[in-house]
Amino acid sequence: MKKLIWITGILLIFISPYGYSQISEELADPLRNWEKVPDGLNASITSIDKRYSKNDIPFVKQRSSCEVTGWKGEKLSAQLLLWSATYIEQVECTIPDFTSADNILPAKVAQARFVGYVMTDEFGPGCGYRKPEDFPASLSADMLDNIKSFNIQAKTVRPVWLTINIPRDAKAGTYKSKIKVTAKGENPQEFDITLNVQNRVLPPAKEWAYHLDLWQHPSAVARAQNLKLWSEEHFAAMKPLMKMLADAGQKVITTNVNKDPWNVQTFDPYADMIIWTKDKKGKWSYDYTIFDKWVTFMMDLGIDKMINCYSMVPWNNELNYYNAATSETITVKADPGTNEFEEMWGPFLTDFIKHLRGKGWLQKTNIAMDERSPKEMEATIAFLQKTAPELGISLADNHNSYKKYPFIKEISVSADAKVDSADIAMRREKGLITTYYVCCSDKFPNVFTFSDPAEAVYSAWYALAADYDGYLRWAYNSWVENPLADSRFRTWPAGDTYIVYPEARSSIRFERLVEGIQDVEKIRILRKELKELNTKESLEKLAKLNGEVARFNTISPLKSPDIMLNRAKDVINELSK
Repeated sequence: MKKLIWITGILLIFISPYGYSQISEELADPLRNWEKVPDGLNASITSIDKRYSKNDIPFVKQRSSCEVTGWKGEKLSAQLLLWSATYIEQVECTIPDFTSADNILPAKVAQARFVGYVMTDEFGPGCGYRKPEDFPASLSADMLDNIKSFNIQAKTVRPVWLTINIPRDAKAGTYKSKIKVTAKGENPQEFDITLNVQNRVLPPAKEWAYHLDLWQHPSAVARAQNLKLWSEEHFAAMKPLMKMLADAGQKVITTNVNKDPWNVQTFDPYADMIIWTKDKKGKWSYDYTIFDKWVTFMMDLGIDKMINCYSMVPWNNELNYYNAATSETITVKADPGTNEFEEMWGPFLTDFIKHLRGKGWLQKTNIAMDERSPKEMEATIAFLQKTAPELGISLADNHNSYKKYPFIKEISVSADAKVDSADIAMRREKGLITTYYVCCSDKFPNVFTFSDPAEAVYSAWYALAADYDGYLRWAYNSWVENPLADSRFRTWPAGDTYIVYPEARSSIRFERLVEGIQDVEKIRILRKELKELNTKESLEKLAKLNGEVARFNTISPLKSPDIMLNRAKDVINELSK
């Protein structure tokens, strides 16, 4: 008996019982057979766990309604999918007031944003230089645009990301609203939304315990928006972008204390924040104007737990200073442990501590280093302890140095280098922070532009399950040359360098990352409550919750992360009633 097999959606091959194959006629790709798509604008509610191809017909089960559940103060997401075989003009999506039997939540609590497509590639070997032609390229739905209306090209798909911010003072209950979709020459369409507001309150992001550290890149904003670096216009452009970060619970301000700490690994060099000058008599002075303005700016937005200063061990161990005697900028190679290193850093650290103390920032400030060798770290830390013991130390470490330096204020280990639970507990008792990080070497869980959306949520659940205090990712906004169109870069998988877009555009990745952090905060609250109740019923519920969390204590899950997360979220919703 012959078997019919579909190969790559193009060829039909008959496999005979005698072991040979025979190719039948070539067929049109059914994924792109738009002639069979119903006329006009097609739409359906769909899963937030899936990215949809721009040019392939979406085979989705038509849904005209969705239901979301959350706490007061929580941000929730849903997704609407639009597609058409013909050109559609002036598509708009609006969401009116949410109403319950007794209360109204105004329309402004909800937002509908068209999802933009950017070029992406694949994980491949992970880290390392890459050429675009060496990796298959595709379009990925990721960027959330803030435009009011959109024209849909013929034979294309356009997702719409729906966001609901439940007010912290909302009354608990079930609310109803509709997503209204209109377009020129098309009949209006409506989709029902049911919002279940539980009688619990998620604290403001500033109060979240989760230690989020996404590294900021001010210079990238100036270049991407064609603004003068450190001008008032530059800071004005950064305000909504960094406010998004503050609203995600960010705890750390990224600064640099000399030249680009990462030796221009990014498209945009990191501009100096502190200007070092040696006068004609050989005396050092330091201009902290930009450093102070940046730190104050971020603190005013609510990001004020830590100031991490990169780096005493930059990636090329080079430092810059202005020589007043010759009116030129001098570059010095200063390897840790050498005379040059101590002669350069000693005067600076003494002056920096004095300046920080005067600003009231000393207790918040760390000298931060990123993936430096054990030999360099040993010399640097010894020098810091001798010269500037008042300063904290922060380290993104891929050498298991946490055991050698148990006093480091903030340490982040690579995802594949788990910290012993006893060490985390010991550090936590001393008020020290332990997190994990992912980068170009980590296939999962990650936030590349090709990553499954659920991975961003999973990252927070993994942090909780492994007992980390939070999560570090090296780039919040280190944008590539044209981030709105192409997320690929000369090194690293696409999207590795940024998770949000210019002009304060969010992304599916960022929205889901925040979702995971909210889950962690809800779990902390539920755990505390159930433990304090200390009844048979509450302890059984606690055991059930902990059992779900424990499933995420791996970066190699056996089940799809979206399946795991949806099951675990059902447990949270049940326990939150």
